[in-house]
Amino acid sequence: MHQQFKAISISHHTAPIDVRERVALEEQGCKNLLLQAREVLDISEMLVLSTCNRTEIYYTSAEDRSEDIIKLIGIQKGLDTNLYKHYFQSFTDHQVAVRRLFEVSLGIHSQVVGDLQITSQAKHAYQWAADVNMAGPFVHRLMHAIFFANKRVVQETAFRDGAASVSYATVELLEDLTTALIQPKVLVVGLGEIGTDVCKNLAENKHFEVTLCNRTHIKADELATELNFKVLPFSQVEEKMRQYDVIISSVAKQDPFITQAMIKSWDILSYKFFVDLAVPRSIESTIEEIPGVVLYNIDEIQSRANEALQKRIVAIAHVQEIITEALKDFSDWSREMAVSPTINKLKNALEQIRQEELARHLKGLTPAETERIEQITKGIMQKIIKLPVLQLKAACKRGEAETLIDVLNDLFNLEAQSERELYK
Repeated sequence: MHQQFKAISISHHTAPIDVRERVALEEQGCKNLLLQAREVLDISEMLVLSTCNRTEIYYTSAEDRSEDIIKLIGIQKGLDTNLYKHYFQSFTDHQVAVRRLFEVSLGIHSQVVGDLQITSQAKHAYQWAADVNMAGPFVHRLMHAIFFANKRVVQETAFRDGAASVSYATVELLEDLTTALIQPKVLVVGLGEIGTDVCKNLAENKHFEVTLCNRTHIKADELATELNFKVLPFSQVEEKMRQYDVIISSVAKQDPFITQAMIKSWDILSYKFFVDLAVPRSIESTIEEIPGVVLYNIDEIQSRANEALQKRIVAIAHVQEIITEALKDFSDWSREMAVSPTINKLKNALEQIRQEELARHLKGLTPAETERIEQITKGIMQKIIKLPVLQLKAACKRGEAETLIDVLNDLFNLEAQSERELYK
């Protein structure tokens, strides 16, 4: 599989969301595509990374199979891929495809730079490939190199520091505000795009007890079922709102949905936190005049997110350095993999000579003498082979292994030795 790694991608950089969601694959869909690629295209190693923002396929093949893989996606999803194939990018250069998987898995190409979820999603893709035996030595080594690089990124850079999206920043703010509370009660009112994103991020934090409220009840019910949250009917929101520690509003409305008059009669014993994520604002700014009420608006949340994002952008150069170092180590290993068949042939050739000579001279010896000679001859063989193996590995790093491989093949007639092994 040396120098045969390739990739195809459709992402938020190349396609609108209505196209991306048509080709997106769930776990079983990813596994089905892996199996079809093996059976139909004779591909032995492949990863399928499919998220809300991208569907990427990485595979080993001597040929460019991008059009064939896109057709397989179309068959599985019931799509005419002629309408969608221009949204896909193809990466047929081995080094480019390998580096791309590093960069995607670490979050450089994410919609939110340094996305915390993408590495976990890459782990899922790797696990699914392993589940159906589509992760061979190359993919195993590559993914572990990526995970080690990710560990370095977390430890050595600011690339994962802070919350760089509004939804993440909102949840991070709530964590800071409610540290003294045991399972604070959070009400999310309005489930547009930003409200839904906040809910999905809240679902990853078991610290909160979350209730959803939306004008369209069925939308709240479906999302609550998916995320294991509670639902409050929209008709009861004004009556029940005082029961919650945190109220997040993203209600689309020209006038404020939550007003000072609505909450001025509340008996607030500690604090009530309001977060307004709507534009125009959905919470009246004067509610902060009420003792115990704390209000954060979209600008304050965005400021937190922008600060974190800027730190991540500055850290990209350091992340790229880590990737480059990891790629060098992986490239050295990959080159060594290319010469491993020659090393094995050389070992087999020397072992064959040893066995033949022992067969001629061991007759009549005692078991103890035979064992002693076995140990001596094995030690001699290991010392003889040590230098050629070291020289081969060094030549790999210099990119000069081919000449040495030819010399060893000629000296020891390794091709003939390989054929003898085949017909034993």
